Amino acid sequence: MADYAWIIPTLPAVAFFVILLLGKRLPRGGDFVGIAAISGSLVIAIGVLVQAFQHAGGGEHPFVVEKALKLVDFGGGELTLGMKVDGLAAAMFIVVCVVSLLVQVYSTSYMHGDKRYTFFFAILSMFTTGMLLVTIADNLLLMLVGWEIMGVCSYFLIGHYWEEQPNSNAAIKAFLTTRIGDVGFMLGIATLFIGAHSFKLTEIIEAAEQGHMSHGYVVAGTLLLFCGAIGKSAQFPLHVWLPDAMAGPTPVSALIHAATMVASGIYMVCRLYPVFELSGPALNMIGILAAITMLMAALIALVQDDIKKVLAYSTVSQLAYMTAGLSVGGYTAGFFHLFTHAAFKALLFLGAGSVIHAVGTNNMSEMGGLRKFMPRTHATFLIGSLTLAGLFPLAAFWSKDEVIVDACRAAGVCHSSEHLATSPMVGKLVFAVTLVTALLTAFYTIRMYCLTFRGTYRGKTHPHESPAAMTVPLMVLAVPAALLGLLGSPLLKNGAYFGKVIAFAGQEVHPPHIHLALGLTSFALFAVGAGVGYAVYGKGLPRRDPTLNMGFATTLFANKFYLDDLYMNAFVRPIRDRVATAANWWNQNVFDAPPNLLGRAAISAGRGAYSVDQHVVDGAVNGSGRTADYLGRGLRLLQNGNVQAYATAMFIGIVALAVVFSAR
Repeated sequence: MADYAWIIPTLPAVAFFVILLLGKRLPRGGDFVGIAAISGSLVIAIGVLVQAFQHAGGGEHPFVVEKALKLVDFGGGELTLGMKVDGLAAAMFIVVCVVSLLVQVYSTSYMHGDKRYTFFFAILSMFTTGMLLVTIADNLLLMLVGWEIMGVCSYFLIGHYWEEQPNSNAAIKAFLTTRIGDVGFMLGIATLFIGAHSFKLTEIIEAAEQGHMSHGYVVAGTLLLFCGAIGKSAQFPLHVWLPDAMAGPTPVSALIHAATMVASGIYMVCRLYPVFELSGPALNMIGILAAITMLMAALIALVQDDIKKVLAYSTVSQLAYMTAGLSVGGYTAGFFHLFTHAAFKALLFLGAGSVIHAVGTNNMSEMGGLRKFMPRTHATFLIGSLTLAGLFPLAAFWSKDEVIVDACRAAGVCHSSEHLATSPMVGKLVFAVTLVTALLTAFYTIRMYCLTFRGTYRGKTHPHESPAAMTVPLMVLAVPAALLGLLGSPLLKNGAYFGKVIAFAGQEVHPPHIHLALGLTSFALFAVGAGVGYAVYGKGLPRRDPTLNMGFATTLFANKFYLDDLYMNAFVRPIRDRVATAANWWNQNVFDAPPNLLGRAAISAGRGAYSVDQHVVDGAVNGSGRTADYLGRGLRLLQNGNVQAYATAMFIGIVALAVVFSAR
């Protein structure tokens, strides 16, 4: 089945063109084309994953299928169109296809009646294609193509309601912010190509592991590549675009936050992890940025009223959990958390969309008591919330716990016989912040749940349960959100299967085990955070919300640590008001002056030539024509067909001639 994996990104790409060109003439705007295409991709993806699990279960070498079509030779290397399908790609295929399929089914109801309904489904298909291309790419250039496809599609999807200025601004902000990271990503590609003389992932990894690429190129290349992940996966300091991306329709938020764009940076690091492992400075930098990001985002989430903003900052924080795991040698833990996060975060975003669809607002202060009106949405949202909060034995407990265990080992607190490139100081920082963030996550998640579903309803409209097209995907996602963590937990006899499936060549995979002290610590953090959250918000919105009355801390968190203000005042406004204004003046008065002068001269010459043509050339021709016309009209009066008139005229003429000649 893996030999046909190239069909997985091809089907949604074909669906994009079909919907874009023929969607208006197809029933239901052609939405079924995209759904059918991603369903076909999912069938093949399941076959690929089964094949990967069979290899892992058989104790064989890591499952890898590589095929490539050479396009051109250049600069000592070659450009290929190829695929690399292994366990990592197989797992990512499932994540992308499942979430995309459920999002598209959900959107048939959520987006019903939208005036750009057809275009929305076309872009969803291409957006999915971009992530699948990143997943299957065997070289960095092809990965870059998928990377940029997602960037363009995110601009269209976030700005879907572009008629309102804030939505348009959010789309531009997301596009430009991620482009900043992409500059580093492209420089990283160039650096690794110079060092390895190849764009192919396998050859770059081999060159790094065998010492054919200097350590300087490894460090520089990985640091620059991670700049792309900082942008796409919303890590400090380029995380500011992701919360604003909530301006797009909620299904888009689910797709971006769960399975596609934000996951691409994490996936890229996983794909080249053997190279990153050789770069201590890169791993240290990743760990520091991850610690800053996860804690900052969790603190900001405490004071949000918009339910989608809470989930957005939660996504930023959980992405930092993944990068933190990768920074401390937790390759399996980092990707495992991405795998489980896709399920429960898609569930939470689609659940939030169901709530917003029912009450007509994003603000939790105008919700409350919805468990009575929306039982299916409530039950599934509760599962997603408890999973995010880290309740044992739901999915996130296992994946977050593995990240914490790896951070503990890197910090030297837990015994580890492995040599890690990460500094022990960075390990201690990551370990401490993951514990604090776990506590904060449990608190703000239960706060979000209670303000939405507990207490009495505070809204103005009459809430109602969403249609089946929206609630069925919620019920489907609730199952993996609850149980997916068991794939990598020590509760299963073959708990190492997931690690074996995604293992890269030469990696030794150890079975997961329960670290009792850390397990109890994680559960205690959940109990404290969730318990305090429920105690404060269990009866609904309190008369005085404590998180909004913490003085300077609330002001700091509500203003997002003033990073948006810093960027606006330090970069955006000066560039827009001064640099752009000066550039516009220079362009208009210097660069455009000679062409404008020539243009004006040409216009003046043209007007002169037009005047000569109209009044001289055409005047002479028109004058002779008018003269002939007048003469013709005069002669026509003499030719009237009257014989008596002709005789009279002859008589007058003879008399006149006689008079003339007699006078002589």
